[in-house]
Amino acid sequence: MPIQQSFGRSLERNCTVRLFWPAIVVLLQVLALPQLVYGQQVEAERYLLDNVRVIVGDGSILESGALMIEGGRITAVGLRSEIESGLGVEVIDLSGKTIMPALIDSHAHLGYEGHTSWGAENYSRENLIDHLQRYAYYGFSAVFSAGSDPDALAYQVQQAQLAGEFPSARFLFAAGMAPPGQGPNDQFLTHAVALEQQTGQRILYGVDSVEQAIDSVREIAAKNISVIKIWVDDRGGSQQKLAPQLYRAIADEAAENGIEIYAHQQYAEDMPDLLEAGVSGFLHGRIGAGLGLEIAQQLTEANAFVVPNMGLGELRREAIGVDEFLRASLPASVSARLGESGQRLLKANREEAREAELRTSFGHLLDANVDIVLGTDAGAVPDHFFGYTGHRELEIFVRLGMTPMQAIIAATSKPAQRLGLDDLGLLQPGYSADLVVLDENPLNDIRNTRSISSVFLNGKILDRAGLAAHFTQ
Repeated sequence: MPIQQSFGRSLERNCTVRLFWPAIVVLLQVLALPQLVYGQQVEAERYLLDNVRVIVGDGSILESGALMIEGGRITAVGLRSEIESGLGVEVIDLSGKTIMPALIDSHAHLGYEGHTSWGAENYSRENLIDHLQRYAYYGFSAVFSAGSDPDALAYQVQQAQLAGEFPSARFLFAAGMAPPGQGPNDQFLTHAVALEQQTGQRILYGVDSVEQAIDSVREIAAKNISVIKIWVDDRGGSQQKLAPQLYRAIADEAAENGIEIYAHQQYAEDMPDLLEAGVSGFLHGRIGAGLGLEIAQQLTEANAFVVPNMGLGELRREAIGVDEFLRASLPASVSARLGESGQRLLKANREEAREAELRTSFGHLLDANVDIVLGTDAGAVPDHFFGYTGHRELEIFVRLGMTPMQAIIAATSKPAQRLGLDDLGLLQPGYSADLVVLDENPLNDIRNTRSISSVFLNGKILDRAGLAAHFTQ
């Protein structure tokens, strides 16, 4: 059966809508279904969130607004006097609180993290759901898993989620493509290959000729997978770098089939040629001296997005196990392992010259109005955790020059637009009621995205306490 992925690209950018129509029909059918919480069906609820600061997700704010939720959708946003609640509506007074769209992680690798171990042996339906629910716990509405999932199993979990079998962040996934037997980092590659053997399902499409590149893209198109992630990285000489003639053939054939190409590139200097080939997004920004204003302007001209992905290197040097925000979702033994040590410091040292270089490069992206979107690479290596790392990445964005509002846009409406999630990322009528209620205002301090009071997904209040109790067992 073809892999009919229901999310992945806006219809405006899909030049083969008919190819994806079965998946769109499935999506329309299931959006109205109630979610299942711990196996129990819950009737659709109607809520009026009142007296609350509304961060819309597009840069606008209502300082004392109200938001109506009906049947999983936002039906009205504005002043309380402008919204009629009617009978059967639960009015929730949120005085002093802030609501914002739920976050979206545009770069992750689900399934391999087991918290007490990491690898192919952990990949299962149950573990995928666990990871998606961890994202939900931390206020995320969707996550894009970038080229490391067995396609049929990923599709099954995605469809079960659409059918309301469990509450979680939406699951998007891509096919992965690189030279034969290569692509992810050397440790990850071993486990991805092992998982292919265990499941008998495709994860990595190896290409070493133009003909093979074209055939592989057509095979992916037949499965209705809407994004291909390519690796253009020789891993310090341990792998072969995907050659330009091959990624150009991939991009050309992908364009013919309405498929987008996202790139893992080795250096910022690789970006211009990849842009010319037709790549629409970069999952590693390679922020630094190599990414200057000229490349930033080329990114803007090509309408390409960038995931800076800074936390992956930074957080591994921190004693993240002492952070209560993370500890709330980990077993005590895992938190203890990640506490202060010779390898992990309570406050990681940052070299001043390197920090200045990062701020300058990041500033070029901002000056050129490049679409910067949130992505974490969570799950690609052990102990880089789902959901938590997204909040930390936003802190880095602000440290390097974004305003809190810019960071929120980079984590909500921008990734929604880029991933084709046309009903997420904004608090506007017609959008899915996926939002986070915060005790503190993140516009005053981006770390206030941590002050989660409650999470709504598809108009239902998530049982965060129940999830936390499960996570910490």
